[in-house]
Amino acid sequence: MDTMRERFVSVTSRALDEDPRLALVLAEITMDGFRPDRQRHPERVINVGIREQLLVGVGGGLALTGLRPIMHTFASFLVERPFEQVKLDFGHQGTGGVLVSASASYDWPAGGFTHMAPGDVALMDTLDGWTVHVPGHPDEAEALLRHAYAAGDDKVYVRLSQQSNAAPRPVDGLRFRTVREGSAEAGVVVAAGPLLDNVLAATAGLDVTVLYATTVRPFDDAALRDAVGRATTDVVLVEPYLAGTSTAAAAQALCDVPHRVLGLGVGRAELRRYGTLEEHTAAHGLDPHSLRERIGAFLR
Repeated sequence: MDTMRERFVSVTSRALDEDPRLALVLAEITMDGFRPDRQRHPERVINVGIREQLLVGVGGGLALTGLRPIMHTFASFLVERPFEQVKLDFGHQGTGGVLVSASASYDWPAGGFTHMAPGDVALMDTLDGWTVHVPGHPDEAEALLRHAYAAGDDKVYVRLSQQSNAAPRPVDGLRFRTVREGSAEAGVVVAAGPLLDNVLAATAGLDVTVLYATTVRPFDDAALRDAVGRATTDVVLVEPYLAGTSTAAAAQALCDVPHRVLGLGVGRAELRRYGTLEEHTAAHGLDPHSLRERIGAFLR
């Protein structure tokens, strides 16, 4: 199976041929995959070098000309480093475009903390009007990328990961999907993107409803409200980025319903050993065994 990043290359390559309004801006990362596209569309495939603020600034300029820019690099260099450009060149200028990241929270441990961005979605939460997609499988990434490219002048962030669930789920870029239904009094676990398989393994045999989120902003208030019972409800959020990123959104969705919320995700402490992706997942308590203990203790 190809990775989400590899699928991004193939999907975007086809989209550039099909839609003359699309433009791609790169900062060296993944450039090798797009060399044929740069030859076919030199005016719409631009590599600015290792200049991430310029990457976003050029994207904003292209948007002002009527093009729909796609900007791509590692998450830490796409959201964190050029955050002022994201805020001003798209939000302040009222333009639209698509940010597509790679490496997510800790997908390339050998790159060290400079190449990790567990706080990216929380940072994007400080801005108005951004849709945030977190696919959990390359097929879902393809569907959400195509949805983002065709989304008029909307502002969209697509967060790609090396992690993947074993099988794709249908996605429409809008709602959370119910993948397991508990009793009316059951707790609700919301699994985001590539952590769904771990959540399903962790909650096997527990009386809980599991919702699957591949679009986390806007937060699907209606789906969460539909899933909660009439009595006091326990909600657990399991997200592949900074722990607690969506707790405020869940609390707002249930503001008139008695509830408790537990936010699980990537911890704030820096892990200073490279290790493997799987070791980082376990160290943050996001492997099935750790999730089972943490979710079970909360629900008890």
